[in-house]
Amino acid sequence: MPRWLIPLIILLVLIIVVEVYTFQAFKTISKSKLVRFSFLTISVATYVYFFLTVLTYDRSKGQTPEFQMAMGILLTVSIPKLVIIFMLFGEDIYRWIVKAISAISNGETQPLPTRRKFISQIALGLAAIPFAGFIYGIIQGKYNYKVLKYTLTFKDLPEAFDGFTITQISDIHSGSFTNKEKIKYGVDLINEQKSDIMLFTGDIVNNKADEMDNWIDVFDKLEAKGGKFSILGNHDYGDYMDWKNPQDKVDNFQQVKDIHKKIGFDLLLDEHRYLEKDGQKIALLGVENWGKGFNQAGDLQRASANVKQEDFKILMSHDPSHWEYKVKQDPFNYQLTLSGHTHGLQMGIEIPGWLKWSPSKYVYKQWAGLYEEAGRYVNVNRGFGYHAFPGRVGIWPEITVIELKKG
Repeated sequence: MPRWLIPLIILLVLIIVVEVYTFQAFKTISKSKLVRFSFLTISVATYVYFFLTVLTYDRSKGQTPEFQMAMGILLTVSIPKLVIIFMLFGEDIYRWIVKAISAISNGETQPLPTRRKFISQIALGLAAIPFAGFIYGIIQGKYNYKVLKYTLTFKDLPEAFDGFTITQISDIHSGSFTNKEKIKYGVDLINEQKSDIMLFTGDIVNNKADEMDNWIDVFDKLEAKGGKFSILGNHDYGDYMDWKNPQDKVDNFQQVKDIHKKIGFDLLLDEHRYLEKDGQKIALLGVENWGKGFNQAGDLQRASANVKQEDFKILMSHDPSHWEYKVKQDPFNYQLTLSGHTHGLQMGIEIPGWLKWSPSKYVYKQWAGLYEEAGRYVNVNRGFGYHAFPGRVGIWPEITVIELKKG
């Protein structure tokens, strides 16, 4: 028996259960054959389109817009059904409790109560919220750029850098872009921050260097008076597609690295640079990708060679799991780490000061925003672009501005 057969059977069973359960809501509120037929048609068409796209997907082309759209439609149609299932399952528990009480009490045992129409109506009404959210996320949410500003105070920051500002962007994923005007707007918004330096923390493409060809003239407009610096992310290595031969992958990797120079960034490959101001300096370090369960090419010791322990350090490391497993407890003391990678899964709920949730939190301890332990910080940028799912729902594309203060 092929190894993939059992997981496929399990997946098909889950799909059938979800669809049958969800169909009950439509069946309860409407006797119209047109409503029922429309539900079934949309569901079947969604799964057929998705599986056909996946099964005919050519990995030698990298992730295509067609693949992203198939994923987007699947999530838009499927996620709201989970809301319906939750509501109907809760009602079923109630129905069976009523049935059980009837069975053990005196008198005639009553039949299982029928589904209540208003519960199905509530379920469908609640399901409409994520449905509308996903549609918005695909059309506009992925361009809903947010500028998040933080002020961080350090006792060991050189006085000359009091008030020094950093703009961080991450996860461009240029192979996913389709709207040049929207991306230009995002780039203009980055430049409006007028920070001292600009730092890009990896994933400039999805897989292939030529994904950036149509966007060089957009991103080379990025400006920072004190310099622009960058690192690689896990997608920049070309590991997520098939190559005709090993040399093609090697050549592509070099071309990806060359992109950074074309748009005016100094790419740090396990290296550091000193930033100087009024005779004082801080160390800026950049490592190749290091991620738990991902490519672990990054060499922190090599990047730190000739850097002094007493130096104030800013580390760029694409994957925040590097900070969790290696950086935060390192006695060499990396005061500030800047990461990206997670995208906050591009979907979740954030209400500033009250609620911050995404499925990403079950994978990464530090998944979006600023975190601090023992005076050491990591900022996980939610990403500028998008990947796999062609949109953002609740977790918006981010431009981070950090001001350093002496105190």
